[in-house]
Amino acid sequence: MSAPGAPAGVGRWRDPKRHAWLVALAVPAVAAAGPLLWWWFPADAVLWAPVLLVYGGGALLDAALGADRSNPPEWAVPALEADPYYRRITWALVPLLWAAWVGAAWFSQHASLGWAGHLGLALATGMVGGFCINLGHELGHQRGTLDRVLARLVLAPTGYGHFTIEHNRGHHRDVATPQDPASARMGESIWRFALREMPGALRRAWALETERLRARGHAPAGWRNEILQTGALTVALWSALAAWLGPGVLAFL
Repeated sequence: MSAPGAPAGVGRWRDPKRHAWLVALAVPAVAAAGPLLWWWFPADAVLWAPVLLVYGGGALLDAALGADRSNPPEWAVPALEADPYYRRITWALVPLLWAAWVGAAWFSQHASLGWAGHLGLALATGMVGGFCINLGHELGHQRGTLDRVLARLVLAPTGYGHFTIEHNRGHHRDVATPQDPASARMGESIWRFALREMPGALRRAWALETERLRARGHAPAGWRNEILQTGALTVALWSALAAWLGPGVLAFL
């Protein structure tokens, strides 16, 4: 039987990587690898293992696997979007990434590390923050209430809760135009782009949220402001960590 929208005589499209997507649940283990190794071999150098694994091993694996040509045809996309299997994997990642973030914060305050160890741990934890933003991006594109709540939760550790507003309502509208801080300029370095994009994205998100709230007759600086809602989650998380582990953890975060 052909799938809806599929060419005549074509059956349902099968995802050849369906079970491989579960590997995504191992992503938080990348950050945990350094502290776990440190308990067995207490040397600052082992805390750089996750950094080398992602930036070195990941690049080598990408080169070895080559181009992935198994993208689904357009007619198969609606069925894949309706399949709860993929959505549940993204949901399960949220608490795992939170655990990786909190675990790294705890380790930073309980292990006797030199400056090199602290730097390696901070970079590995920063990668977890990057994974949080990537996941927040995917969840923020969904329309379900749970997806949007989880998007805010997973963006809270990095203090990047404005991302879904700026990305969905700003970047998608203005992409590749001078009005879009999230579009890199030709010849622009990654450092120059980051220094322009991060404050620019926050400014645009605030402007977009202000416009939305005023159109509904609400003040921007109120509890309905989605940027302030996620910001409150960030403050609550960091405050709880500081109360639990001591204010020194804020320097690590």
